Formats: sequence, structure tokens, C-alpha cells
Amino acid sequence: MKIFSKLIVSLACCSALVVASDVYLSDNTKLPDLKMKNTGLTFEEIKGYQNYNIVATHFRKDKNELRYILANPVAYNALRAGKKIMPDGSKVVKIGWNVKDMKNWTPAFEADKIQRVEYMIKDKTKHTESDGWGYARFLKKDGEYKPWGGDPKSCVACHAVEKENDALFTRFQKMF
Repeated sequence: MKIFSKLIVSLACCSALVVASDVYLSDNTKLPDLKMKNTGLTFEEIKGYQNYNIVATHFRKDKNELRYILANPVAYNALRAGKKIMPDGSKVVKIGWNVKDMKNWTPAFEADKIQRVEYMIKDKTKHTESDGWGYARFLKKDGEYKPWGGDPKSCVACHAVEKENDALFTRFQKMF
């Protein structure tokens, strides 16, 4: 029991150090050179997103899609603190995966292939028409990403139901 307690304390200390830091690593993955036609937002805007912290997971029943919700340090710290309004510079990334039965444990699903990478970026100066948020969506089909051809106004309309939560469906999911 002592070893277990020490392990928990060590993990908590390490977690506190990571959370307190605004520094995160980048694996230098080359992102596709893509731009949303209506917003001008690029995939490159979220370079390093693979190393953002996971703040939540969602399952979209209508799309049969598991979504990992990641946040850059600005958004992560605000979400973790329970802030209702995200500061400028916040980036929230949603990675949508289709799911499949796990090979060796069929009562469970696992993520299979990425279907989309979407993000929201807070900049009240640039995105005045959408409560300070810019929206981007990149769909993956046949191994290639393409910018979504729809109108981001539909993103704004959908997220409007969460106006009192700064247009975010995501809440910080505590691990302990």
C-alpha cells in the first residue's frame, strides 16, 4: 500500500509540473498545406496539436465517431480552472475516429481511422462575427485530408446552444 501511495503522490507531482508549464513538445509532423476557404484558417495553425492535452472524449452517435478533444496550454489551463470564457489564443481540437470492434475483446470498441480533425481558435479581434471563435474542419478520405466545403456559419449556429459556455460543448473531464 505504501508503494501505491508513493506512486500516486509521484504521479500527482509530475502532473502538476506538466499542467503548470505552458511548454509542450512538438513531434514536427508535417501537416497538410490546407486552408478553409471561408475562414482562411489553415491546418498549420494547430501545428503540434498531437501534443496538446486531452480534456475530454465524446462519442457522436449520429456519426458513429469517437472524438478526442484536445486543448493547447492556454485553453487547457482555462478549462481546468473551470473558466466559462476562454482567453484569446485558446485552441480546442477535435479528432474524430470511426470505431471498430476490438479484435481480442469484442464487447468493446476501439478507435480505427481518423475521419476528421476540427478545431476552434479564440481570437476576438479576427472572429467578430462568431463570438470570437474561428472554426476549421479537415476531412480525411482515402488517406488524404481535404478542407471541409461547408459554411462555417453552420458551426456557429450549432455551437450557439452553448452560448453561456463560450460556445464549447466540452467540459474538462477530471481524471481523479
